[in-house]
Amino acid sequence: MMTDNSESRARMHAIVHGRVQGVNFRYYTTRTARRLGLVGWVANRRDGTVETIVEGDHPDIEDFVDFLHRGPPAARVEKVNVNWASPRGEFEGFRVRYL
Repeated sequence: MMTDNSESRARMHAIVHGRVQGVNFRYYTTRTARRLGLVGWVANRRDGTVETIVEGDHPDIEDFVDFLHRGPPAARVEKVNVNWASPRGEFEGFRVRYL
């Protein structure tokens, strides 16, 4: 019997606040997303925050959110705003986006 795993798929949009630019945040975010099999993008925003959108299996996105709360070694994450939604299937792979 085939099972429909679409319910385990999700989309997550996050804004990461703190010392998150100039500390390789996008590199580590890309590496983490790819390791977890997630698709989407990450970008530095003009206000000094980092924005990311990912789609994938819900448990993998939860692991990704855990990473966002820690960040890479040189980062100092103060706050992460997270919003969940249904996946749209618009991404192929994970990349750095330039806003």
